[in-house]
Parts: sequence; C-alpha cells; structure tokens
Amino acid sequence: RKITALAIIGLLVLFMFGTNLTERQAFKNISSTFTEVYNDRLVVEGYIFRISENLFRIQKLVDHCDSNYDYSRVVDEIAAHEQSILEIVNNFEKTNLTTSEEQYLKDFRSIIENDLQIKNYSLLYSDSSGVNLSQVQLYDKKISKAQEDLDNLSKIQMEEGEKLINKANIIINRTQIWSQFEVALLIILSLTLYLLLFRNKMILNN
Repeated sequence: RKITALAIIGLLVLFMFGTNLTERQAFKNISSTFTEVYNDRLVVEGYIFRISENLFRIQKLVDHCDSNYDYSRVVDEIAAHEQSILEIVNNFEKTNLTTSEEQYLKDFRSIIENDLQIKNYSLLYSDSSGVNLSQVQLYDKKISKAQEDLDNLSKIQMEEGEKLINKANIIINRTQIWSQFEVALLIILSLTLYLLLFRNKMILNN
C-alpha cells in the first residue's frame, strides 16, 4: 500500500509540475500576444492617423492652388509632407504585416512616390490660365485612392487586433481550466497523504 501510495504521489507531483510548466508557457503567450497587439496594431493605427493627416494637408494645398501662395514654397511643402509620409511608411513596413497589408502598403507607396510628386506648381496653376482643373482632379483622384488604401489598412488593424484578443482569451480560458485541474490534483494529493500517514497510525494504534 505504501508503494502504491508513493507511486500515486509521484504521479501527482509530475502532473502538477507539468501543469505549472503549461501555465508558465500560457502566460508567456499572453504577454507575447498583447505585445503584438501594441506593436503591430495600436502603434500602426497611430502611423495610419499621421499618414492621413499629411495626406489631408497635401490635398488641401492642391485644392487651394489658386490662393496667394509663393509657388515654390507650396511645392516644397507638398514634398515635405510626402517625405514625412514615406518615413512613416518605412516604419510601418518593419512591423509584422499580413499579406493584405503588404499589398495595400505597396500600392500606397507607389501612389505617393509616382503619382503625387509635383515637380512644378505651374502644373496646377498659372497666372495666365488659372487653375488646371483636369490636373487638380487627377491629383484628387490619386489622393482618394491613397486614402482608400489607408482605410483598408485601418480595417485590417481592427480585424487582426480582434483575432489577437480572441487568441489571448482562449489561452486565458485554458489556463483557468489547468488551474482548476491543479487544485483537484492538490486535493487528491492531500487525501493520499492523509490516508498514507494517518490511516497507518490508526492501524498501528489498534
């Protein structure tokens, strides 16, 4: 009986050690998941907001091209906003991207680098002919397409964030189950020790 009881105790201890390791790994996974939520989703949402802000300023400069601005200064301002956008995109590309994010970001970068580069302000406005409406509308169309890419990227952040939170909830639920199992093992271990020690004493006393 002693050997059997000791074997049971040994098995229970091993089970408890195993559940403890499982819980530790679960907490590491939870920590990793929430780190991913912050670094790859919340921070990225901040990137998207800053990009949108710069894109809005570009559109404002383009749409108000008949204002009394120094032409060269406007071109420089637009170029500065585009440079700011590309710097943020560079940081964006270093995060953990999904396949869809890579595609939208690639398309967005192409629009900024190839379609919105204004080399000469006279393409938009000149004193002799006024606003080049067709060119302004073309830029507006490209800006709208870039904003559409940003909107899609923002939706992905929400979707991926929800997936990560659901993943964390699953891990937490599993950890709770393992904790309950561990409590049950402790109860069984206590009963086994009680029977092993006190029952033998009772038998010897009798």
